[in-house]
Amino acid sequence: MKKTPTSKTRKSASDTMRSEYRFDYRKARPNRFAGRSKAERLVVVLDPDIAQVFTTPESVNTVLRALITTMPPATKQKVTAR
Repeated sequence: MKKTPTSKTRKSASDTMRSEYRFDYRKARPNRFAGRSKAERLVVVLDPDIAQVFTTPESVNTVLRALITTMPPATKQKVTAR
């Protein structure tokens, strides 16, 4: 097999990266998306077949709350040292 010559040479990261960057933070602005999500929220990824049925967060929460009411109360188990 013959090797084909390549005309493009790749630069390594050390060739393209500077040893130090100086940013002008006077032009920085606050993150406009930071206040949109509440800190107590938890993101869960649903499988595609489940996501077809539950299309909104409200529908998922409604079903989960109904399921919680049917579950027996959780009992605290005492942990014993061995």
